[in-house]
Amino acid sequence: MMYASLTEAETRLEELYGLLSDPGVIADSARFQELARENSHLEQIVGLWRELEAARRTVADAEDIIARDEDAELVELARSELEAASSRAAELEPRLHELLIPRDPDDSRNTIVEIRAGTGGEEAALFAADLYRMYARFAERQGWRTEVMNTSPSERGGFREITFLVSGTDVYGQLRYESGVHRVQRVPETEAQGRIHTSAASVAILPEAEEVEVELAPEDLRVDVFRSSGPGGQSVNTTDSAVRITHLPTGLVVSCQDEKSQHKNKAKALKILRSRLLKRLRSEQAAEEAAERRTMVGSGDRSAKIRTYNYPQNRLTDHRIGLTLYALQNILEGELAEIIGALRLAARGGAESAPGREDAA
Repeated sequence: MMYASLTEAETRLEELYGLLSDPGVIADSARFQELARENSHLEQIVGLWRELEAARRTVADAEDIIARDEDAELVELARSELEAASSRAAELEPRLHELLIPRDPDDSRNTIVEIRAGTGGEEAALFAADLYRMYARFAERQGWRTEVMNTSPSERGGFREITFLVSGTDVYGQLRYESGVHRVQRVPETEAQGRIHTSAASVAILPEAEEVEVELAPEDLRVDVFRSSGPGGQSVNTTDSAVRITHLPTGLVVSCQDEKSQHKNKAKALKILRSRLLKRLRSEQAAEEAAERRTMVGSGDRSAKIRTYNYPQNRLTDHRIGLTLYALQNILEGELAEIIGALRLAARGGAESAPGREDAA
């Protein structure tokens, strides 16, 4: 929702506080969660808006002192305050601008991330592990939590596939544009001639589905249990704790084996299945979204790339928006904010501007 003024935003926030304490709303899990997400987002808007207004008032007061006062010491102090407040306002305005742009309802959801090695064999599996570490470090910087749902390790410490849950504030809104094929160019450790190889891994970003949104009828599920295994078939569990769930109506299959408990593996598999089904249902309802997902996720082939990680040049290039950064090592350590910010701005058109003084009064 777009708010024309701080007063309007504050009024809606007070209304949400009342609704979230209403027993009728509390009893309706889906509505309560929806309102709680809106409340969390609006608290950010109001807090940022108040801070911006305070900085603007400081700027106005300092300008008035500089224009009218003859006390040199007071004028010098005002100039210092003017510089600090102007800098703070310039920092806050784009952040408020982004928060005020109408949001996708899914932006505040937790997110399931699926990374799969594509073209490139073992090197692609090692790259998939690098991507996982990059996202895990970014999540840590954001104060988010990560939980590994399922892994399929490779022989040399990479991942043929890894699925993990990211929980926190605005997770899907920030990670949604990471879906697609990521290409890496580097010299593998096993390359004796020092030649650069090109490999790829695909990333899928799925908003976590609530149980009330996707109901799974027991008769629609086939649950198989089997013994977990690691690379090369090495047993990592001596009991049938791994779980494979097949959704019979769609043919979707999810396996989880990382936990020693069959119950925990089943719970994780159901969570992943719900999120995949939610994405599938929405894609079927909107042909445009389905086309976008096919474009973004692709097949894991190098030719379908959205981003290239070039190690020899310390370069990252996002091909969708033509952004090139020569800070690859920092990015791999989780410094994704600049890229994500540019992608979000490009997706929203970048045309709107933050409220001016008269808008925010």
